[in-house]
Amino acid sequence: MTTAEFAAGTRFLRPRRDEGGTRPRFWDAVGAIFSGQVARARPAAIPIFLAATMQSAGLVVLLKGLVATNDAVTVQSVVSGSAVTVVSFVALNLLAQRFGLLKATDALDYFGALPIPPAALVMGVAAAWSALTVPGSLLVAVGGALFYGLPLAHVWVIVPAVVLAGVALAGFGAIIGLLAPSQEIATIAGQLGMALVMFFGLVPSERLPELLRVIRVIIPSTYAVDAFSEALRHRPNWMVIGVDLGVCVGVAILVLACATVAYRSAIRRR
Repeated sequence: MTTAEFAAGTRFLRPRRDEGGTRPRFWDAVGAIFSGQVARARPAAIPIFLAATMQSAGLVVLLKGLVATNDAVTVQSVVSGSAVTVVSFVALNLLAQRFGLLKATDALDYFGALPIPPAALVMGVAAAWSALTVPGSLLVAVGGALFYGLPLAHVWVIVPAVVLAGVALAGFGAIIGLLAPSQEIATIAGQLGMALVMFFGLVPSERLPELLRVIRVIIPSTYAVDAFSEALRHRPNWMVIGVDLGVCVGVAILVLACATVAYRSAIRRR
């Protein structure tokens, strides 16, 4: 998707000021950005989403020959981590590149001229790109559960887990793209971030050294991984799932707030 198409994703649904001259309501603005980005991104991004899905499906198949399949915790972590990797590839890696490109080509000036709150723009873009990854993540989750013989009764938990993780990771992607000094650095940082998300998602917390466990705590997608991993048990602990998803919500809000600050800072520097 080109920069012009990315910007055009908000043009045909551009919120207008009402007769009193006030800005559109926050959620109306989020909805407009969300709808525009989904409509514009869907055709051009299909190959990217297919690549992300196939990459994660490949991890599921590859790791079966490398891990102890009789260890339930490890198997659950492989399936849940692979499913969340789909959204990390798109929301973190791709958005870091896209926002870096927008800044490098002065396309941020267009977004800065829109009569909408900066937070609405960041949230709308993050929600749109994370929502588009849900089908791929669901496919990997169901296929992985069948491949490893895990129960499917609560596989639906992957949907809220991926949406929340996607929003948080998209926020991180936006921050990287907006703060990186060049488009190339934003691309490299996004790829490194995706690698970290994949590593900490696939490896169970119990198998990590203490130092790496501390690092894992600050990666928002790991809470989504843990929530879905718990849902793959025969008798999941819904309290644990609820807490993990709740943490995802809190982290997503915090990351979006930081992304909004980064966006305002980038606009002021134009």
